[in-house]
Amino acid sequence: MIAFPAFRTLLIAAMASALCYGAAHAAEDFDLSPEQPGRLHAARNDAAIAAIPKDFKFVTPGKFTIAVSPGGPPLATYATDAKTVVGADPDYAYAIADSLGLTLEIVPVAWIDWPLGLASGKYDAVISNVGVTEQRKEKFDFSTYRQGLHGFFVKSDSPVTSIKEPKNAAGLRIIVGAGTNQERILVKWSEEDVAAGLKPIELQYYDDEAASLLALRSGRADVIVQPHAQLVFIATRDKNIKRVGTLSAGWPDRSDVAITTRKGSGLADALTVATNGLIKDGTYAKILDHWHLSEEALPASETNPPGLPKY
Repeated sequence: MIAFPAFRTLLIAAMASALCYGAAHAAEDFDLSPEQPGRLHAARNDAAIAAIPKDFKFVTPGKFTIAVSPGGPPLATYATDAKTVVGADPDYAYAIADSLGLTLEIVPVAWIDWPLGLASGKYDAVISNVGVTEQRKEKFDFSTYRQGLHGFFVKSDSPVTSIKEPKNAAGLRIIVGAGTNQERILVKWSEEDVAAGLKPIELQYYDDEAASLLALRSGRADVIVQPHAQLVFIATRDKNIKRVGTLSAGWPDRSDVAITTRKGSGLADALTVATNGLIKDGTYAKILDHWHLSEEALPASETNPPGLPKY
């Protein structure tokens, strides 16, 4: 479904009137200041440092230089000064740098640019919600640090209370992005429902996030499915939608997000050791909880696990 001009006019007016209100509420739950006084620091991890190959050369000696794409809170965004990058991914990067006894250097990049920049040696790693795929593994190494999740969110007063499997979504009007992984999965869910004698899922498509949210709030749709972290922030900001389930990006298998490094550089194993150290001492869980992302926690980090297949 595509939003019509009149609907878009209504949308613009509604969003404009709510802008200041939403921003104020978001500030109550997410600190987007450049100072980040609540940022956690990690202890030096000698085992992780020892795992760094002796011949590995950091882009800048004494620094861990990472690329981040500031796509939006809570993962990574520009702070209120419009220049400092803050969020869950930067905080995690700081903790990894602490573990390695290094100073963090963040390089903001456009998402489309990170593969070339990493391959050409502009930075040591990418920490920017990069999912592990078999195709990417041909060129890069990975150290996992979060689950790749999509979220099922509904209006706060919705009668829908839980979506865990295809039958829970039968007959619902669900907003997805065209050409996305969640669309691919929900098409399969709908096929399973029909085969089981249940109603198909009605997928709806809108041309921007604001239109999607207004459709959900106005009752034109029952559910919205997007990357989980994005909807966590929106739910906290707007106070009128809630989570009723999550969906692995690799359904029916788990799909992980990982630190990305150059293929064969040898740094991935050290980063995996560092992450497991953060998991063990509780720093990892505290970072995720600080950004309302505890549902995305991994039990342990792995180097180059199975990734999403080529489609």
